[in-house]
Amino acid sequence: MKILNEFVPTRKFLKLADEIKDLVDGWNVTDGAAGFPAPSGVVVSCILKYKYPEKYVCPIFILKYKGPVEVGGLALASDIIGLDGLAVTMGDNPRFGDPIKMLPSSEEARDFLRSNVKLKNLKLGCLLTARRSVEETIERAKGDWDFIYFMRLEDKSFPVLEQVAKECKKMNKPIYAYFLVGTPKNVDTVKMIGWPVAATMDTVEEKAAKLEGLVDGIIATCAGDAEGDKEMLKKLQKFRT
Repeated sequence: MKILNEFVPTRKFLKLADEIKDLVDGWNVTDGAAGFPAPSGVVVSCILKYKYPEKYVCPIFILKYKGPVEVGGLALASDIIGLDGLAVTMGDNPRFGDPIKMLPSSEEARDFLRSNVKLKNLKLGCLLTARRSVEETIERAKGDWDFIYFMRLEDKSFPVLEQVAKECKKMNKPIYAYFLVGTPKNVDTVKMIGWPVAATMDTVEEKAAKLEGLVDGIIATCAGDAEGDKEMLKKLQKFRT
């Protein structure tokens, strides 16, 4: 399975990417994580794809920060550069200003991009959460999406992922699971995110082994612990295919 790193862009993003490039198959790039201004996920992704064309690069694409013209423009840039996809979501509310709601749902944004902007090759994916019922989650996965990201993985939600992944396999839709690893250094960050952890550093290999053959890849992160990311990614090398 692909081992992706959740990449939170900073001013040093090129240096950080270079430090882990040999440990990952690519990056899932955040877009104004938690609603704070940050280097654009699409811009950073386009630069990473240009520099590392063999890597999988897909940004999160948060609609609450963008009007339709910007949504279309950024998606066209992603299409032209050849990004591997956009993971479309309404996202968190911005920490400054008001949310933009001119495209009121991920589905409407997806249809707008395909019908009005007329993307040629760019794949569009949705984020599914384990907080909804299995039936609701599978029904959304059956929508006109090219790929799926599954959030909030933990032992309790693993059976949900199993069922969703089986349906995705039937539909020939790639599915990637977020793999949030808790460390002593990221306790406060994890608390702020509000997600359960999928593993601790001691159980990374045990938990990842359960996902092998089930999902197409994992989006691995120690959320704010850069050194933890490197240690975790080294542990995950045996699962790369």
